[in-house]
Amino acid sequence: MSKLKVAASTFPFLYSHDGLGAMKHLHGLGYKVFELMIFPPHCWPREMTSDQRKNYKSWLDGEGLQISSFCYPLLDNNPNGVDKLMREYTLDRYREAIDFAAELDCPYVVAIPGPVNSLINPPHQWMLDWFVEGMKKLVQHSKGTGVELLLENVPFTYLPTAQDMIDTAALIGPEIGVNYDVCNGAFIKEDPAAAIRMIAGKIKNVHISDSGYEEFLHTRLGTGIVRPGPVAEALNEIGYDGVTVLEIISDALQAGTDPDGDFITSHKILAGSGWQPLN
Repeated sequence: MSKLKVAASTFPFLYSHDGLGAMKHLHGLGYKVFELMIFPPHCWPREMTSDQRKNYKSWLDGEGLQISSFCYPLLDNNPNGVDKLMREYTLDRYREAIDFAAELDCPYVVAIPGPVNSLINPPHQWMLDWFVEGMKKLVQHSKGTGVELLLENVPFTYLPTAQDMIDTAALIGPEIGVNYDVCNGAFIKEDPAAAIRMIAGKIKNVHISDSGYEEFLHTRLGTGIVRPGPVAEALNEIGYDGVTVLEIISDALQAGTDPDGDFITSHKILAGSGWQPLN
């Protein structure tokens, strides 16, 4: 049985490096596949020059490396906000991410349903309708680009479960896949291995990290509730041939953080559970 593939997220370097610099740094640790965060000032296609865009492509091709996926975190946007202008703004940024992904031969852009955190949120059906409408527009934009949209399960959204991903993808269309986040599933006390088996026909990308139940985190593996072994068994059982992204979320600029150590330690744990070792 072949070992599962591993990619590294540029998340810890949102403010310390630009996207290309972060990938170069991770390549120095031994990584050859990356998930690139789409977020200003880290990597924001809307503000990039043509030369900057070409530099990404030139370096990746020259080193024989690849980007497995783009991830656009929900920090300054909301695809199902009550304000139509916010929804349209968010879709425009996704369109730019899709176009840049196509330039870099990146197959996936991860799309996250909007957050819910107020005392009186809009009705669930309203948010779902807005999100589905927006994703259908993005599917149309992506046609012919070679880029596929993936839905991600996130606890602070109104669609936190693997079943939500399956049901919502069915509303959008057959072109939509799923990015399953193991840590997110474990945090809401969903069985990640069972969830992976359930979404087998849709899963295209996987995120993994760790957290406790008391506070929602994405820390190095071995510090919390995530058990990689059963996840590897489930991925192998469904014949998964995509990557598993180590999505460690910490800020490299903050004193006391050690993203490099987090990656190395976490990857050793993955390698002991059925994933490829870090070269």
